[in-house]
Amino acid sequence: MTDAYIYDALRTPRGKGRKDGALHEVTSVRLSTGVLDALRERNNLEGHAVEDVIWGNVTQVMEQGGCLARSAVLGSSLDQSIPGLAINRFCASGMEAVNLAANQVRGGAGDGYIAGGVEMMGRVPMGSDGAAIAVDPSLAMDTYFVPQGISADIIATEYGFSRDDVDSLAVESQRRAKAAWDDGRFASSILTVRDQNGLPILEHDEHMRPETDMQSLGALKPSFKDMGETMPGFDKVAQLKYPHLERIEHVHHAGNSSGIVDGAAGLLIGSREFGEKWGLKPRARIRATAKIGTDPTIMLTGPVPTTEKILRESGMSISDIDLFEVNEAFSAVVLRFMQAFDVDHDKVNVNGGAIAMGHPLGATGAMIIGTLLDELERTGKGTGLATLCVASGMGAATIIERV
Repeated sequence: MTDAYIYDALRTPRGKGRKDGALHEVTSVRLSTGVLDALRERNNLEGHAVEDVIWGNVTQVMEQGGCLARSAVLGSSLDQSIPGLAINRFCASGMEAVNLAANQVRGGAGDGYIAGGVEMMGRVPMGSDGAAIAVDPSLAMDTYFVPQGISADIIATEYGFSRDDVDSLAVESQRRAKAAWDDGRFASSILTVRDQNGLPILEHDEHMRPETDMQSLGALKPSFKDMGETMPGFDKVAQLKYPHLERIEHVHHAGNSSGIVDGAAGLLIGSREFGEKWGLKPRARIRATAKIGTDPTIMLTGPVPTTEKILRESGMSISDIDLFEVNEAFSAVVLRFMQAFDVDHDKVNVNGGAIAMGHPLGATGAMIIGTLLDELERTGKGTGLATLCVASGMGAATIIERV
């Protein structure tokens, strides 16, 4: 099979996903076109340079409805002969776009792709698409559906993570994100968002709270306790699936969960011949990809089995991986990953994660692959693994190898 390489990766800063957020007046299509235009310009692409644009977004209604990928192509400076494919694997949509593009290249279906994703959570609220898993009683009852926050608390309860454990990881995420920004580690991959007059709207991740400490987090009330315990309560639903749990310990809150933000990210993926054609130097090879389905009640444990799968299928072991990006949907997700593989936190999310900077659902998977690539290059390390938990019980992963 043909090798697939990453030639470029960039992202917008993440804006607060609310009406007073810096990106609130920017549409999903406009933010996406900005990324597409920047990738074209940075790499001097012309004409039908890529086979397709594969773009992830989760809440596919209103301005994010239809085929957002095609709308973004038509709104950009890319040639209109390039089609667009909008995909949705919930929180892994951006990663799945990259993985699908890589596997198309590896299989010979075109030699170049742009892949990534977008989510404007302040403009198109999460859940506004009325997903069947949450609203169809016949499906929700059969799968013992509970909201994601309850699932995170189940993980903490099942695997023994205390309130101090989850808060400590959150404080460290904030510290690392600030250090990364202060050190300029994101500088080459951040696309400043500008208004129609070319004036900057946002140049820096807006959600960060670097002053966060254990005391400030300790004052926060658990966010999912009431919905879990108020009769009939989701805790009881979870206990039907996990009867050995006498009670669910509610430890997650806004400070140790991923932030609701707006943002977009994109990568340029291609074969060796694609790079030679456009005079580009590959930065990393996409060595392996994987996805898996998991229990939909605990829901967020997907990074563990999908990592086991990708390592098995690639003939690698956990010790072969130099750096990890594990999406910080909730603190317990990352803690469980490190516990399962006995991985030191010094190798995981070394520049902070979604707790500090936010989780723009359809874009995050592409963002963390780009962050992983930048850090491999900065440190001179060789191999990295990025993975995410996924709503309704799935997981996705990508292994990249620096060139």
